[in-house]
Amino acid sequence: MCGRYTLIANAEAIRLLFKLPAFDERLVVPRYNIAPTQPIAIVREGPKGRELVPVRWGLIPNWVKDPNLPTLLINARSEGIAERPAFRGAFRYRRCLVPASGFYEWQARGRGPKQPFAVLPAAQELIAFAGIWEDWLGADGSEIDTVAIVTTDANEALRDIHHRMPVVIDAKDFETWLSPRTHPDAAAALLRPAPPGLLTCTPVSTRVNSAGNDDSALLEEVKMEAEEEAAFEPSQMRLI
Repeated sequence: MCGRYTLIANAEAIRLLFKLPAFDERLVVPRYNIAPTQPIAIVREGPKGRELVPVRWGLIPNWVKDPNLPTLLINARSEGIAERPAFRGAFRYRRCLVPASGFYEWQARGRGPKQPFAVLPAAQELIAFAGIWEDWLGADGSEIDTVAIVTTDANEALRDIHHRMPVVIDAKDFETWLSPRTHPDAAAALLRPAPPGLLTCTPVSTRVNSAGNDDSALLEEVKMEAEEEAAFEPSQMRLI
């Protein structure tokens, strides 16, 4: 899954990679610990072409009556995305890209606390997650744009940390993914694990566990403690 990510690239780098017109740079201030339900920026096809717009992270299906109910879907599994009722309309007509500088994942380690890792591009400043967005309309005329990040099986670099990862769309495939004219089969073909060597994994502080922490120190490498090797110590055994 993808439950936290970071976007620290400057506005000009984002504009150039995604071939965007000028936009409000307040949409992409540096953020080191972006969490679900927070506002984020996505790239999508608009009436006048490609645009960067603010949405809420946590997709609300358009058939939900009350947006305050616990129905937020922060991730959409690539497997079955074209058939699942909550995702199929957005996958067919409302695909987007989520600009990111990396993301965090947590590794289970014996009986101890999970170890967070920063997963960052090895040789580039920016990557783009596959996303799907939805426009929720309330009976009172209220409107909320929301998004889910699409996930797939982890690649070799992440497999020992977590079994899922966000889908990373290559720049050459941006147009294919974003265009509503793309056949769903062609879009689905892009939903695969990131290629080897694209990402690096670095153990970081458990400070990232709290969404209230949002600073550059979250990306600093820490020394991992040894895993607890057994459920009990030999001294706890009783001879019979």
